[in-house]
Amino acid sequence: MQKYARVLMFIQIGIDFILINAAFAFAYFIRYELRFPITVAEANYVAYTEYIPITLGLSVGLLAIYHIEGIYNYVRGRTWLEEFYSLLTATFTGIAILVFFFFFFRPQYYSRLIYLYAGILIVLCLTVARVILRGVLGVLRKRGYGVDRAILVGGGEMGRAIMRNVLAQPGLGYQITGFVDDDPHKGAIGNYPLLGGTDQLPRLLREHNIDEVIITLPWHARDKIVRIMEISEAAGARVKIVPDLFQLSLSQIAVDAVGGIPLIGVKDASFSSGAFALKRAMDVLFAGILFLLMLLPMALIALAIKLTSPGPIIFAQRRVGRGGKLFTAYKFRTMRVGADDAKQALLHLNEATGPLFKIRNDPRITNIGKFLRRTSLDELPQFWNVLNGDMSLVGPRPPLPNEVAQYEDWHKRRLDVSPGVTGLWQVSGRSELTFDEMVMLDLYYIENWSPWLDIWIMLKTIPALLTARGAY
Repeated sequence: MQKYARVLMFIQIGIDFILINAAFAFAYFIRYELRFPITVAEANYVAYTEYIPITLGLSVGLLAIYHIEGIYNYVRGRTWLEEFYSLLTATFTGIAILVFFFFFFRPQYYSRLIYLYAGILIVLCLTVARVILRGVLGVLRKRGYGVDRAILVGGGEMGRAIMRNVLAQPGLGYQITGFVDDDPHKGAIGNYPLLGGTDQLPRLLREHNIDEVIITLPWHARDKIVRIMEISEAAGARVKIVPDLFQLSLSQIAVDAVGGIPLIGVKDASFSSGAFALKRAMDVLFAGILFLLMLLPMALIALAIKLTSPGPIIFAQRRVGRGGKLFTAYKFRTMRVGADDAKQALLHLNEATGPLFKIRNDPRITNIGKFLRRTSLDELPQFWNVLNGDMSLVGPRPPLPNEVAQYEDWHKRRLDVSPGVTGLWQVSGRSELTFDEMVMLDLYYIENWSPWLDIWIMLKTIPALLTARGAY
């Protein structure tokens, strides 16, 4: 992505110039043609040609301010909300300077309201343009265009932290080819293969056309880090170093400054008691509303299950919740009676990775069950689990006890929060994900939780259910 950053910057500047002028023209139309909110006296009417020098000057001035504020700088991970705030402050700073200048020299000539309208319209137009541009770039990145090919050096906790952030945020513009590690016992992590040891890095940089090398080695490997930097720079690849800070998780690090001197401390756990209380309040509110709205559909589903296959309507199963606590999860039954007994004979057909068991065309699933699974309607009874406090609306997938028994140490961190009816794993691919990728998304969610992230995931769940991508 760095290669295309300058081209993207000039494209944005061109689009911004056009939109600023268009927004000002529309502001003129509202004020002088629609005469909103009060009529303009004929004596005070100003032709648009009189405003052309002003709008051109405003365009150049705003573009300069945007450049000074770093709006055109390519920053990985910058959200549209952060960009909106920067546009808002920079635009009204420019408008304020313009208003002061013109009304100091010609106080009775120009309408004051037109500048307010122009400021609002400019921010709206430029924000919408950036949202559209983000969408276009997202599509292109999924097809491999405009991404930086990267190799990770080190497959420890820091390496996995990078992997889960890249997996959860495709907009970062990274395509991780794999990782190198000198530990012979390490294997692939999700879809990120182990490419070899650090001694093979020169060859890998050439063969995979790598743009960036991200070093995540422990702090005591200073000599190796320096050698890898020299190798990478000689091959024309940029180098980024992730400081592991004595093996602390990146989510625990807080950086402050005193007189320009950085102070590194340790933050509280990602989920404080206040965060849990807020999340629980949201669960009760939204799950209560959804449970009431779904009563009629659930009754129809129950009737369909009863009429199409013998056995109970609800399937109850022991799952592992927050802190390893066992609870009973409820779902609509989608398999024939005795499906668990037939599982052993189907193990050789398992398509999932890790401790999971998934078969795309599972012969145990009933006809109505196929529809319920594809649309995730079989999970509607879990709203009761949410109201009961065993689950959350958003969180990691609720695991089985035998799955947890096979967890590696880093997998167990997903048990720090309550499992969810939906989650980042569901809106990012569902059954198409490997187990390690699912866990990495869960850990990203835990480390970056906010009420807005929960709301965003719930909204993203709707198109995920409609398209049924990765559901079986």
